[in-house]
Amino acid sequence: MSDAEEAVKTLNELGLTEYEARCFVALTRISKGTAKEISQVADIPRSRVYDTIERLEKKGLVDVQQTEPREYKAVSVETACRRIREDYDSRINAAENALGQLDEPDARDDEGMWAISQKEHVSERVVTFLEDAEETVHYLLPATEVAEQSILDGLRSAVDRGVSVYIEVPTEDDRDEFSELIPGATVVAADDLRTTNEVYSEWPGQLLMVDQQAIVASGVKESDLPDVINEMAVWTYGRDHGLAVWMRELLDDRLEERDDDCSGDE
Repeated sequence: MSDAEEAVKTLNELGLTEYEARCFVALTRISKGTAKEISQVADIPRSRVYDTIERLEKKGLVDVQQTEPREYKAVSVETACRRIREDYDSRINAAENALGQLDEPDARDDEGMWAISQKEHVSERVVTFLEDAEETVHYLLPATEVAEQSILDGLRSAVDRGVSVYIEVPTEDDRDEFSELIPGATVVAADDLRTTNEVYSEWPGQLLMVDQQAIVASGVKESDLPDVINEMAVWTYGRDHGLAVWMRELLDDRLEERDDDCSGDE
């Protein structure tokens, strides 16, 4: 793809139409030109140049010289980028205001089982639930590498709000590291997390339960790319959902067993 084609593509993504982007890029390349010249450089019908240039003029991206024939000149790249940015920000603000006026339902409608196929979206869902945490967080982390900085920040924030945060990691070294990273959290080394089984080239990544109702369970899989790991997950929200019921029971049992072991050691 040439530089001109790349510029057209980028301007398209920023809200300009195909013809607007082509005309602006053409004028940037030739400094100034007539409709005929723009048509030739931009490779668009001459009959479409006039209305396209008129729209670009209204956007503040093109100046018109009242000669015969008329000549057109693009504003500087710096000015164009500033005006496009202002227009883009204005559209976002308008969308935010309009969406903010909508009536949202009182009850959550996300109860059920939902799948996530992108690693960054898994982390976003974990962080969202951590931000909503009010009482408890139980976090199992067999694959410690999936705990991105945003998740660590979310765990620290939950502790700071007075949420009870309980974290299980595979090794003593992991326990020392996470205890330092998340002061105030209860961090334990769980031997069974060191020996999780691989199934179909996938193995457990992270399991989060917040306030005994919000759950994220992920698996990780090696990528063909070096040092890249793919992560997929399912999540649910709701005390009465089957997955939540089972996970709550299983994770609560882990806590009880841990308490019993600690009592026995004493």
